[in-house]
Amino acid sequence: MIGKISLAKVFQRFFLSLLLTLAGLLLCGTDAVAQEKQGNAQTQEKQSVDWLKELANRIELHGYAQGGYSWQDANGKQKNDFNLKRTLFWAKARITDRWSFLFMHDFSSVVQEFYTDYRITNDNALTVRLGQFKHSFSMENPLSPTMLELIDVYSQASLFLAGEGPDPLHGVNYGRDMGLMLYGSLFNNHLLYELAVMNGQGVNRRDGNNHKDLIAKLDFRPIDGLRIVGSAQKGKGHAVGTAAWNPGIEEGDDYDRDRLSIGAEWKHPTVAGQKSTSGGISVRAEWMAGKDGDVTSRGGYITGCVPVGGGVDIVASADYFDRNIDMDYYQTQLTGGLQYWFYKKCRLQLQYTRTFSHFQDDYNWLQAQVQVAF
Repeated sequence: MIGKISLAKVFQRFFLSLLLTLAGLLLCGTDAVAQEKQGNAQTQEKQSVDWLKELANRIELHGYAQGGYSWQDANGKQKNDFNLKRTLFWAKARITDRWSFLFMHDFSSVVQEFYTDYRITNDNALTVRLGQFKHSFSMENPLSPTMLELIDVYSQASLFLAGEGPDPLHGVNYGRDMGLMLYGSLFNNHLLYELAVMNGQGVNRRDGNNHKDLIAKLDFRPIDGLRIVGSAQKGKGHAVGTAAWNPGIEEGDDYDRDRLSIGAEWKHPTVAGQKSTSGGISVRAEWMAGKDGDVTSRGGYITGCVPVGGGVDIVASADYFDRNIDMDYYQTQLTGGLQYWFYKKCRLQLQYTRTFSHFQDDYNWLQAQVQVAF
């Protein structure tokens, strides 16, 4: 009996030890799994943080708005209003070190740009661009309104010949078109070039004919601060309207639409030895000519900006354009004003323009504008 009881106790102790061992193993396994899960969670969290950081490094967000007040007495009638001219936002994504994409929308009008760039060479000698973007004709057209001196932004010649504005045959296209462009810089950035094949129909439109426009630009920079620029466009337009100064072209007609420009710009970054907030003294002048069907138009401008200290600039411009040289359909605009840069790309502007016109009454134009940008 004693032997049996002793043997039973031995078995009890054995099974108890076995159960305790199994329980310990289960606890250890559970702890290991918990630690593994915690490690995986930390790894996933780190990967998520790294991915967000990489995304933030590859995407740039920018935008600006321009709005203000305008008064004029054109055609003997006084008119004044508050306006919001532009509210643009764009995102640029760097997909790789060579490949990028940009999308731009103007909330006061339309989608304006969407294109992709791919840099073919290791340096900046050759890049290809495909999509909808600002075309290369003229010096002014490719420049951002945030840096141009005038509240009305572009000269009459640029507005008409580059497709920014008042050409009923071509419509309002904001100086943009759809196509393919090759561009780059050579000889240590002393020579920049652009060569494009475009639809010729403007923004957000299919081509109205089977002809494509060729646009070329050369930008020669012999010394710091000086640019000498020439551009040309050879194409065939498809009329979306009619124009009083070009009665030979009807809506829906295809017509020769050619352009030529030559200009120069000089900039000096300092004033009296001090670096200017607005970028220094600048003078830009350009002469442009175009032919739509049998009608020749031509004009030019000279615009200057002189900082006077404290973020304040004096701005002046003289601008002439003739829409039809055979009809003397011309006018001249003289503009003077001030602008105050109160924070980086943000400024207040006040300008007065006197317009001398051959096809309507002379008139006065007073404008004030605030610009905020990031």
